[in-house]
Amino acid sequence: MRCGKMAAAAPSAPAAGAAGGWGGVRRRCQRLLYWVPVLFISSILCWSYYAYVTQLCLLTMTNIGEKVVCLVAYHIFFMLFVWSYWKTIFTLPMNPSKEFHLSYSDKESLEREPRGESQQEVLRRAAKDLPIYTRTMSGAIRYCDRCHLVKPDRCHHCSVCDKVNNCVGFSNYKFFLLFLAYSLLYCLFIAATDLQYFIKFWTNGLPDTQAKFHIMFLFFAAAMFSVSLSSLFGYHCWLVSKNKSTLEVFRAPIFHHRTDKNGFSLGFSKNLRQVFGDEKKYWLLPVFSSLGDGCSFPTCLVNQDPEQASTPGGLNSTCKNENHLFPAKPLRDSQSHLLTDTHSWSDIGAKAEKGKVGMSNPALTMENET
Repeated sequence: MRCGKMAAAAPSAPAAGAAGGWGGVRRRCQRLLYWVPVLFISSILCWSYYAYVTQLCLLTMTNIGEKVVCLVAYHIFFMLFVWSYWKTIFTLPMNPSKEFHLSYSDKESLEREPRGESQQEVLRRAAKDLPIYTRTMSGAIRYCDRCHLVKPDRCHHCSVCDKVNNCVGFSNYKFFLLFLAYSLLYCLFIAATDLQYFIKFWTNGLPDTQAKFHIMFLFFAAAMFSVSLSSLFGYHCWLVSKNKSTLEVFRAPIFHHRTDKNGFSLGFSKNLRQVFGDEKKYWLLPVFSSLGDGCSFPTCLVNQDPEQASTPGGLNSTCKNENHLFPAKPLRDSQSHLLTDTHSWSDIGAKAEKGKVGMSNPALTMENET
């Protein structure tokens, strides 16, 4: 039978090779297209640097004090902008940890079983000790057929990277927020300091040199980007305050018993700390300080999942505001740290251990892709 299969497949080998060749060319073209936005932003940034520093500050401004102040402030915003943008695009997401991958025996069992309840039984057995609480719309364990792993909460197969991770996710979401913030401040600063010279352009108060055209376009570009960036930054600030990903806004996470659109929200303060960390001195710097590991997230479930193992000592925590049982499955140490604040969580037993800032695997990601 094995030989027969190989013989039957032999005539289609050239076609498969051709398909693989075209697939490789298509992937390379896609990779080039993905860099187009980066090249566009980089070119705009380089031109804005030349227009502001050379044409506006050095050649147009006559007051020495104004030149110095503008140049120093500009380079601070410029440095933070470039630093956060660099960290955003070059902090690569990674696959979930090995514990979410099926063992060889589980893979074989899954392939042998017909689709349906029998396969779910295999997945439930594999996911029994994993810190997962979300389900599919039908209540099944979330499983990636292409990567052969149980999906962590808030994680999806990325169609761009062709693996279970995110382009903007747990590892670089803080950097992305800072990039939006500093790019907005960068544009607002340019627009504010360029405004008086932009007015002089229309009143013929500038010398007839090429600098005046750079000044005009610099103001238009800064004002235009400020409008778009302010709306995008405001939207993501709202997402952080509610502890939601972009996908969760359109499709609320589904837990074992029901959908809960606020299932991952811990309150504004804890939501903010989950992204920026506990140490405020790092909040405004593009350095990783987020809490957690990207595979498990603290949550206030509306119902206890009976399939999860019980917490140490058989104790369950409760949420003051909801009076619902907190998940019986113990969270990782770095996640439990968010739940030990007595201002938000009641003590009905031994307190969960305080965790450290999640630095163990900063490249793991949470869901933000389509």
